[in-house]
Amino acid sequence: MSEKTKKATFNLHVDVLAELDKMMIQGIASSKNALVEQALRKELNEIKRQARKKLWQEAAKDSLFIKDVAQVEYDFRVADSDNIGSTD
Repeated sequence: MSEKTKKATFNLHVDVLAELDKMMIQGIASSKNALVEQALRKELNEIKRQARKKLWQEAAKDSLFIKDVAQVEYDFRVADSDNIGSTD
C-alpha cells in the first residue's frame, strides 16, 4: 500500500533543475519526486533540530528551568542509589 501523495508545483532555479537532472542520470534516486522529497525531509528535519536547539539555549538561561533540572537529577540520583544491587 503506497503512501498518499498530493501534486504540488514549485518554481526552481534552472541550475537546481540541471543538478536534479544530473542526479537522475547518475541513478542517485528512483525519481525526481523521490529526490526532491528526500531533500525537503532532510531540510525540514534540520529546521526542526535548529528550533529545538534554540529552545534549549533559551531554557539554559532560565533559572527556574535550571533549578527543575537539578531537582530531577537529584531525585534520580537518590532513586538510583536506593536501587543499587536490586535484581527486581
